[in-house]
Amino acid sequence: MIASDLFDEILVKPAKNGGNKLYIVSGYATSAMASHHLNFLKEKEYNVEINLTVGMSALDGLTASNHRGFQQLAERDFEEAFSCGYVVRMPAVHAKTYAWFKNDEPLFGFAGSANYTQTAFGKKQREAMVECSALACFEYYKRLQKDTIFCTHIDAENLVQIYNDRTYARLQRERKISEDVDIEKSAIEGLSHISINFLDRSGKLPERSGLNWGERPEYGRNPNQAYIRVPSSVYNTDFFPSIGTHFTVLTDDDIPLICTRAQANGKAIHTPLDNSLIGLYFRTRLGLPSGALITKEDLLRYGRTTVDFYKIDDETYYMDFSV
Repeated sequence: MIASDLFDEILVKPAKNGGNKLYIVSGYATSAMASHHLNFLKEKEYNVEINLTVGMSALDGLTASNHRGFQQLAERDFEEAFSCGYVVRMPAVHAKTYAWFKNDEPLFGFAGSANYTQTAFGKKQREAMVECSALACFEYYKRLQKDTIFCTHIDAENLVQIYNDRTYARLQRERKISEDVDIEKSAIEGLSHISINFLDRSGKLPERSGLNWGERPEYGRNPNQAYIRVPSSVYNTDFFPSIGTHFTVLTDDDIPLICTRAQANGKAIHTPLDNSLIGLYFRTRLGLPSGALITKEDLLRYGRTTVDFYKIDDETYYMDFSV
């Protein structure tokens, strides 16, 4: 039985030993986990194709941030290396199986309690997995495909209930699903939240860091490169995940951003796949052209100099930059 170092044992070592295809069935899964895993394998120069089937979607649906995150990974960020499908027919699937192949040759199979989430494969939760037949795990994966729709399919949102993240969090807390829920901002009431000021202690907006991190032409940087500076009063708590852990941020205008913490003490939140994405996002919200220097006056004209984060769970956050 494998009960420790699950990320390395289940998701990395098989790639070291020649695995280049991974077929996953997981009751629950997150796009932040998929992003983290794919990036880790890419950095190690392991060329692995990941095929994910989310099993509990038929019963519980999915959050908008995870659905859009999966689509973004499959259509843009890892088009050749990632596919994701949702089980759409009852009964729902709560199983967790991982089948590793080298081309068409079965190598390693694992089954157990660990969902394809960073919570399960991290240190905040105890899980146990056992090694089993890779072929048996793959056959189970294949049997589910007739009841599965790809996340990128035009009818995916018609066959799977996609919930606003705020609503999903409230539904989870209340342990009920209703067709008639209020999806206004009251849905985030009760969630732990923090407010981050873009201005420094002197009340100025930095011109070469934070939102303007990329404004360094002498280094040939993309001027859209940016990060959100996290103050010590926040990074010394467990509000955000640990450094290097990916998490999904759904914005108030329904844009999913895969983020992580970086720099000393994890004082910066950026978008690891391309750290210009977050800078471009804020420039768009402020009505500025791509690459423009953001000034304090731009923020004041927009109507605020802060951004609010609400913690839905350890891998999902809601970011409010509305006026």
